[in-house]
Amino acid sequence: MSSAGSQVPILQVRGITKRFPGVVANQDVSLTVAPGQVVGLLGENGAGKSTLVKMIYGLYEPDEGEIIIKGSSVKLSGPRDAIRRGIGMVHQHFQLVPVFTVAENIILGDEPHRSVFINMKKATQEVARLSEQFGLAVDVNAKVEGLAVGAKQRVEILKALYRRADILIMDEPTAVLTPQETDELLKVMRGFADNGVSVIFITHKLREVLAVADTIEVLRDGKVVGTTTPDKTDQAGLAQMMVGRSVLLTVNKKPAEPGAVVLDVRGLTVATDLGLPAVRGVDLQVRAGEILGIAGVEGNGQRELVEALTGLRHCTAARMSVSGKSTLGQSPHAIHAMGVGHVPEDREKDGLVGPYSIADNLVLNRFDEPEFSSRGVRNQSAVNALATELVSEYDVRTPSIATTAESLSGGNKQKVVIARELASNPELLIASQPTRGVDVGSIEFIHSRIVAARDRGAAVLLVSAELDEVLGLADRVLVMYDGRFVAEIASADVDRASIGRLMAGGEVQQ
Repeated sequence: MSSAGSQVPILQVRGITKRFPGVVANQDVSLTVAPGQVVGLLGENGAGKSTLVKMIYGLYEPDEGEIIIKGSSVKLSGPRDAIRRGIGMVHQHFQLVPVFTVAENIILGDEPHRSVFINMKKATQEVARLSEQFGLAVDVNAKVEGLAVGAKQRVEILKALYRRADILIMDEPTAVLTPQETDELLKVMRGFADNGVSVIFITHKLREVLAVADTIEVLRDGKVVGTTTPDKTDQAGLAQMMVGRSVLLTVNKKPAEPGAVVLDVRGLTVATDLGLPAVRGVDLQVRAGEILGIAGVEGNGQRELVEALTGLRHCTAARMSVSGKSTLGQSPHAIHAMGVGHVPEDREKDGLVGPYSIADNLVLNRFDEPEFSSRGVRNQSAVNALATELVSEYDVRTPSIATTAESLSGGNKQKVVIARELASNPELLIASQPTRGVDVGSIEFIHSRIVAARDRGAAVLLVSAELDEVLGLADRVLVMYDGRFVAEIASADVDRASIGRLMAGGEVQQ
């Protein structure tokens, strides 16, 4: 690790406070970054990490406190001002022009000129030099649209370095990478430190921050609640700082006892919105009392697979049934009535109606059942009784069941969705990204509920971009690449490196 902490700071944040209507996003936050230092920024969803770095990058202006760059107190008028002062930001969602080459994307907005013409030769040479210096291998002449996800991220990083960034903010940079790409990126970050570039690394993955950071700052409720180093803590210690209590980081479950086939799929084919192949003739079976996990880099057909299975997307198949009943051509409501629970990957878009109360959201898929409706008249007392029970059982933090869903935190929104989908004891639970954007405490709780559903006999199909989640929960793992299942692995035989290669399209089993 770097000894950068003894040097004069390149960046200091002193007593920063930022308020939004009804919310204090950051309160009296201070942070110091030395040249060539990797600072890990940890915190639950909503802890204030993004707000803090947006102020450092000039996207927000602090209400109180100051930002000091290279010894000078500054007021940043926007990202251009931050870039001019040597601050670069690699966003979680790529901001690239697909039809441009790598070099064209990197120099866009900061092109070298010779007379009135862009000096592409000089630009290409500079990009190639940076690529070699920092170990970011890219083909400068390749079109971005043809690059793999990991290569696109290297282009984003080179964009910031090309603009002479000596402070690099990286916002959840490993979210869409394979394990091998993640390990490579962590090595690259250490290379930045060795070249004098400072890194602020935002992540929720404890293993990664322990592997790469010199110092770790933990935020909770908008405040810094701890500063530590990897040699003085571990994953359990960091999780406790983030949540404020001890957290079980491993999934506690007994061996599966699979029963009869519940979900039976043969020859399933699904297209994207543009009509391109997304799922290419796959077969799939999930049995009662087991969790089948699907591992893969996002964008390899997982979303379309789940939408087809739950009636949200048209598909073709030789067979698609739940407990012997065909679900082909059925609506989402009809498929739910066949005993299918669905935790969608986008809770805001597909899982909740924001302006509706928590109580109403908890019966969205059961509103017409006799218990809750008679001759078209809502039995509100029954709805409220169920909601009161579920809010207590699933530890949904809310002042009232009448509170709107949109006012809840991310973790509590997810608990509402999980509670609704498990309350009817489904024969099949399809859980897509069930812990996306939630804190480690809520992750522990949601995992325990999924295992409990399995143990009472439900078949569970788990789709997650988090490999650790798939490996922790699943009894069997299917690896998905380019719309196909390229391997099936028993959980006892799991090897992270092998799965990572399969996720990237290598070592396909015939």
